[in-house]
Amino acid sequence: MIFSTCDLCDANEDKLGSAALAVLPPVFIAFGKRQAFCGPARTLKVHEDNVLVRSTLETAGDGKVLVIDGGGSLRCALVGGNLGVLAQKNGWAGIIVNGCVRDSAELNACDIGIRALALHPQRSVRKGVGERDISVSIAGVTITPGAWIYADADGVLVAAQKLA
Repeated sequence: MIFSTCDLCDANEDKLGSAALAVLPPVFIAFGKRQAFCGPARTLKVHEDNVLVRSTLETAGDGKVLVIDGGGSLRCALVGGNLGVLAQKNGWAGIIVNGCVRDSAELNACDIGIRALALHPQRSVRKGVGERDISVSIAGVTITPGAWIYADADGVLVAAQKLA
């Protein structure tokens, strides 16, 4: 799907700022080969633990976007090169991480789109603690499972339903 987040904002201006359409703050760094990606969201809420991230990316992505609410932690990475390859292999369109990633060269070689707050060389713990397929909040924007994520060089949008 070819789109521009700027054009989507203009065409849906009446929905902006409501639960129908929101813009994530411009704090994300882009990784991966896909500068633009979109799809319905799968959500995770974890804290410095990526066991659920891996188990989710091991499933068929079917063009979905994995949204990981890591609480904005800057103390370790939740996604690295191996998980980027796994996401690509299993058909995920992209990953949004409210937290850190690592292995930037490996992530940039993957044919998916990735947005994260920062890079961090340390991996996460592996305890398997977290929640899957729940509403998460990133910088005041609520993202529900199935909401549509649109990301390109200009930003990241969260829409309650697919935009035309």
